[in-house]
Amino acid sequence: MTSGWDAMARWRDRRMGANGDLWHRSLIDPAVRRVVGPVRGLRVVDVACGNGYLARRMARAGAATVVGFDRSAPNVRIARGHERNDPTGARFEVADAARLPLPTGTTDLVVANMALMDIADARGAIREAARVLGPNGRFVFSIAHPCFDLDDRSLWSVERGFGTDGIYRATVWRKVRGYRVEGRSRIPWEVSAGRIVWTESFHRTLSTYSGYLRAARLVVTRLEEPWPLPEIVAKSPQGTFLTEIPLHLVVEAVPRAAPTRGSRTRQRSRAGASRRSGSGARTPGTGSRGRGSTTVS
Repeated sequence: MTSGWDAMARWRDRRMGANGDLWHRSLIDPAVRRVVGPVRGLRVVDVACGNGYLARRMARAGAATVVGFDRSAPNVRIARGHERNDPTGARFEVADAARLPLPTGTTDLVVANMALMDIADARGAIREAARVLGPNGRFVFSIAHPCFDLDDRSLWSVERGFGTDGIYRATVWRKVRGYRVEGRSRIPWEVSAGRIVWTESFHRTLSTYSGYLRAARLVVTRLEEPWPLPEIVAKSPQGTFLTEIPLHLVVEAVPRAAPTRGSRTRQRSRAGASRRSGSGARTPGTGSRGRGSTTVS
């Protein structure tokens, strides 16, 4: 059966163009590009690449290699078409984000721009990103903010009234319910008048994303909540609201270095010293063990 992403591939291509739609070019992508930084000479993978505009931008910026993967064959055909018409050196392939056809440790940068919350096996996708990264590699991803953008369980509320200073003004609230309840939902996209295409999205808590990263031996080194640029503030009905409450996250994570033999020995020595003199010792006069704090690593 054709997926929603397949069905609206051409519509999304027209919407995204070569620079992203309003939300990407004026809110999400500037933060993604800032976190990604210079890509010259890097081996780059773009997961869930869509029409390939971001992969092609990174190729133009001097990346050594850029491969864009998308599970939607129509998206990949469109990306390849753009590349034929205006070559940048980027390559595009059909692949599941949780099963990348790449050797282990051969990539410097994996980017997943607004994708993980739409991938059923996000844990597998993060594990694959970690697998293909070299020891000095980085994984940069953007997602809908799990705290503030929960499908139909979050909404804006605007209240207008006089403040204690006597000035009449609007107050913006972001109302959220069911944050701890994870699961899938259907997202409607109006691709033309009266025609709705549905895709699946998956709400996960920050704790769950953190657990997926930890299981993949990735450590978060940077986190940003994108700030809206003037264009989206002026053009989007939500623009001014975004200056108060973020709806997206951009995260950078890197492989956790394996401890050396020397560091393991030092850790064991410190642990032994803690057992001899730490909170496990009997507390004088009480006959019971002291309640020291415990750190689990």
